[in-house]
Amino acid sequence: MSGTVAQWLQRGEVVRVTFKEEPIKVGNIYVASQETYELSRLCDGELVKIWPVWSKDYRLPRYDPLNVDVVYEYVVGAHEAVSEEDFMEIVQLEQYHYASKEELVAIWRCPICGKFIESNVQPKCPDHGVPMKLQEIRGSLPSSRFLILELIERREYEPKVIGYVRVDTPVPLMSRRLPDGTIEKLIREKWFPKDWFHPTYWPEVYTKRAKLLARYRELLKEYGSRKLARAVLGEEVSREALVWSNTAAARIARVVVHPDYRGDGLGVLAVKAVIEWIKDRRIPEMKRRKHIIEVIAQMARYNPFFEKAGFKYMWDTASGRPVLMYPLTDEAKKRINEYLSKDRYGKMHGGVLYRSRYGKVEPLSYAIKFINVSKRYSSTLDISKLPVELQDILKAFGVERRVVERYVIRNATFSIKPRDVVVVIGASGAGKTTLLRLIIGSTLGGNDPKYKPDEGKVELPKNAKVAALLPCELEPKFGDESLLEHITRKVGDAGVAVEIINLVGLSDAVFYRAKFSELSTGQKERAKLASLLAEKPNLLIIDEFTAHLDVVTARRVARRLGRIVREAGITLVVATNRPEVISALAPTKIIFVGYGKVAVMRELPKGAKLP
Repeated sequence: MSGTVAQWLQRGEVVRVTFKEEPIKVGNIYVASQETYELSRLCDGELVKIWPVWSKDYRLPRYDPLNVDVVYEYVVGAHEAVSEEDFMEIVQLEQYHYASKEELVAIWRCPICGKFIESNVQPKCPDHGVPMKLQEIRGSLPSSRFLILELIERREYEPKVIGYVRVDTPVPLMSRRLPDGTIEKLIREKWFPKDWFHPTYWPEVYTKRAKLLARYRELLKEYGSRKLARAVLGEEVSREALVWSNTAAARIARVVVHPDYRGDGLGVLAVKAVIEWIKDRRIPEMKRRKHIIEVIAQMARYNPFFEKAGFKYMWDTASGRPVLMYPLTDEAKKRINEYLSKDRYGKMHGGVLYRSRYGKVEPLSYAIKFINVSKRYSSTLDISKLPVELQDILKAFGVERRVVERYVIRNATFSIKPRDVVVVIGASGAGKTTLLRLIIGSTLGGNDPKYKPDEGKVELPKNAKVAALLPCELEPKFGDESLLEHITRKVGDAGVAVEIINLVGLSDAVFYRAKFSELSTGQKERAKLASLLAEKPNLLIIDEFTAHLDVVTARRVARRLGRIVREAGITLVVATNRPEVISALAPTKIIFVGYGKVAVMRELPKGAKLP
């Protein structure tokens, strides 16, 4: 049994052990390996399963933006972190979460001398040369429990662990800040039984405060680090606190998803899994039946994944951080609803925290029309300026001087309706980019001939507001500013900027403060989308969409964009030949360009409706 579980058991407790195999006798002791038995403890007349740890597999199908077909599916295994390997994976994810050169997210201890060291990778003890053992993950307590999410079905280049959730006991005290700035103390106890939240972990804060502060100062002087001093002090007093703690509530303290997998429903899945875990095993103490789960999370203002999992917004703490709760029993549900229906401020928000500020755009007032549009390109092949040696080689192939002229688009007549999602396909050099340029040119104007048709006309509604991405031709310019600064400059509102960045799947403060040059290729693709969306266009045009992304990332980005434009009312036109991207976008129209011809190959799928 792992120490994170065993530490909650006390001498003299009544437990039930069921052996799957006969224990092995070693001397006068019987030994059973951790795979060969089940253990439950008796609490309030009920058996609570302790070992083996909780685990469950989930399938998370990701449908196309029209909710018609499954584009891809995650097969995820959730289980409590118990092994050293599990906690090493958590440390790696914490580094993604707190990505900065100065931030150290783990504390290690020498198994021989007990010396502590801060490091993001497993160090060796400088005195004994042995690998040190992980003692603490940043911000966690000895009472913390961790649920990790693993990809059961994954490609070789995909990470094994894609997320984790940390669960703690409730915070000892909670006040709420009212809209006028007034602080109302002990708000939970006014609406819920006091013993739901007490006694929580760390009761010495009340009874031995002066003694603890004195010991903390001693350790701070010895180690010269506040984090190390807290870690050592926590270990010294944790045993008594673990015995004392016995609440009917749990607190989700952290939800971390791998940065490449954000914005795809895995955060919601992680929260739903941890709800099951807490309810089934009474996490973290594994004692009293749990009535309620609380979470205090500033991110909930900008990302609704807790609300999507069923949490209700309650109030803001005294420091201004939102508190959300999830009922595990009918009694808890009744009390939450009572608060939301009777409290003056609860009635105002109705349990809803996240409200989109990006909203919808004004759709195109009528269709984009191509009317007998033709576009020619000509080029002259002249070898006279080449070295004589090269001229002779080319002449041997019959090449001297030639004028090449061809139609890229000829007599094209078609329309793109407001809110259409259009994919333009065709061979390289067939004219996909040319078609996009003609749409852009009809709204942006200018004298560049490559943006104008040679014959016919392209009609766009007067209310068209275009945002376009043509690689190496029309691209957002990020400069040296952070991503959040860039988006805020465009929209003029930091809150909306955070929402836009979250929409494209970059939902972490690490990305907010990162410069464009510091992002990975996939993250840069999403950052460009965020920059385009910040312009609040009703017509979005993208060439070579996801061209530089791997299959898995390309599908996620495409599916995400397909949903965003439909929800906002944006007309989308992209050029790509990637079948997995086309499937993820679920286009209402596919336009083939090739050999001078333009053909509409597909309309809206039968039975599908735009939202």
